[in-house]
Amino acid sequence: MSGPSSGCGLFMSVVVHGDSALNEQEKELNQRLRRLYPAVNEQETPLPRSWSPKDKFSYIGLSQNNLRVHYKGHGKTPKDAASVRATHPIPAACGVYYFEVKIISKGRDGYMGIGLSAQGVNMNRLPGWDKHSYGYHGDDGHSFCSSGTGQPYGPTFTTGDVIGCCVNLINNTCFYTKNGHSLGIAFTDLPPNLYPTVGLQTPGEVVDANFGQHPFVFDIEDYMSEWRTKIQAQIDHFPVGEREGEWQAMLQKMVASYLVHHSYCATAEAFAKSTDQAVQEELASIKNRQNIQKLVLSGRMGEAIETTQQLYPSLLESNPDLLFMLKVRQFIEMVNGTDSEVRCLGGRSPKSQDSYPDSPCPFSSPTHKSSCTQVSLTGFESNCCNGVSSSKAPASAHSGKTCPSSLAGGDLGSMNGTHSQQQPSTSEVDMEVDHFTNGTTESSSNGFLNGSSTHGVEPEDCDTDMEVEPAQFKRQLCGGSQVAIEKMIHFGRELQSLSEHLRRERGKNATNRKMLRDAFSLLAYSDPWSSPVGYQLDSIQREPVCSTLNSAILETYNLPKQPPLAQAVGQAAQCLSLMARTGIGSCAFASVDDYLH
Repeated sequence: MSGPSSGCGLFMSVVVHGDSALNEQEKELNQRLRRLYPAVNEQETPLPRSWSPKDKFSYIGLSQNNLRVHYKGHGKTPKDAASVRATHPIPAACGVYYFEVKIISKGRDGYMGIGLSAQGVNMNRLPGWDKHSYGYHGDDGHSFCSSGTGQPYGPTFTTGDVIGCCVNLINNTCFYTKNGHSLGIAFTDLPPNLYPTVGLQTPGEVVDANFGQHPFVFDIEDYMSEWRTKIQAQIDHFPVGEREGEWQAMLQKMVASYLVHHSYCATAEAFAKSTDQAVQEELASIKNRQNIQKLVLSGRMGEAIETTQQLYPSLLESNPDLLFMLKVRQFIEMVNGTDSEVRCLGGRSPKSQDSYPDSPCPFSSPTHKSSCTQVSLTGFESNCCNGVSSSKAPASAHSGKTCPSSLAGGDLGSMNGTHSQQQPSTSEVDMEVDHFTNGTTESSSNGFLNGSSTHGVEPEDCDTDMEVEPAQFKRQLCGGSQVAIEKMIHFGRELQSLSEHLRRERGKNATNRKMLRDAFSLLAYSDPWSSPVGYQLDSIQREPVCSTLNSAILETYNLPKQPPLAQAVGQAAQCLSLMARTGIGSCAFASVDDYLH
């Protein structure tokens, strides 16, 4: 019994080791291709990685992951020639593209051709013999350019030699290498969308391709570096002429608006003074946005929402989808243990609390104080909003509305092994409520000018206590507090109610539905951080939320949603993509990021 068993184990070990080796090779290939061709978007234009089993003549055989080519025809006449193309054409965004072919065996006569061809070129021929086909042949060292008649080019090649083919998509030329040495230009005026191609003609001929699976014999990166320097020199020496002053002034305005947009208050003020400009937005307003951004980026979403409602009373009312996105992010931060709603229950005092009314309440007028109505939810029946009790309950147009008690698709209380049937004691959940209710002060909303409060309203200590909690806190659901977990479940039910309200009022929204489903999915795992949806808990996911909220605030005051500098950078990137699609290879060495860094 031990013999077969041990044999099976050995077989499994070999299989696992083989898979691991393949994964390492694939990883090495991906890294090398990204380094060589960083401008290529393989979602749009995949790089050649192997020979195509579908785009070849029948006398061609493939093996070793479609990288080895061998001849299996008769090899008696030129009519027995056979070729194979790579899986994809060479993307223009490569700028410079290179592959190598090692001659494993020259076979009977060494009638081998290495080169390029367009889609549709006859594969019953060696590369170079037909129109839009180009090849360097081993038996005579001639180059063939869309013709059956070759031209003297380089040395012959045979078993053991490594022949490289380099396509320059900037000047549309091609040169070959032999054993790491350049042989000079072979072809000019090449058309776009050519495929690496290899052809064989006599029995015994075998070649291996290297599309980046291994380091190249020829130093192609040095050649690429030369062309990168040339292209960047062309950009640097672009003639500006008499418009230099005008361009300089425009750039200064773009930089200033960028600093204002991202709330770099002190830097914006200093830059404006040094360039003799006026800041487009009041400094107090910039600081308000800066404070909100700090709250979002530190995971304190409840405070960020409340501060937004205080400073920009109509913003979230008029943007219910924005409010929903912020609330979903707040739920995620509660799971993370970083939102103030749960941090305080883990022994850390919050700076302020977010007042979360019944689902229709966020759409009520901010000039009326939202009442904390009695909410009928499983395990939670008290005068509270978002689990925060309030001693003030003035009348409201929505005071009679209640929230449904269950979440679609299941009770949150049953997820993650927690139960919400036990109501926490008042002393455990009662927290200090500021004199702000539903995002407004007791004074009139006229107290806000350009997003800045005339009463100096801003979140407390926004410049401190902004760091993300240490790992030991983050790894526990809601910071490890049972009361906080129950509060998070309560908040989730209200969030579900808000979702249903939005669906009734505004129709189905696939984005909102997916957002909520993904957030709730965190509770299906004992360790949400390591789960397939755990990426939501990464602090980097706060950045798009922060950007969206900031843009919405700016749009309220007729300021650009996106700073002109960012638009210009985006436009430049789009121009490079257009260049790539139209076959202009210089786009490969004109990266915007290279100049910004």
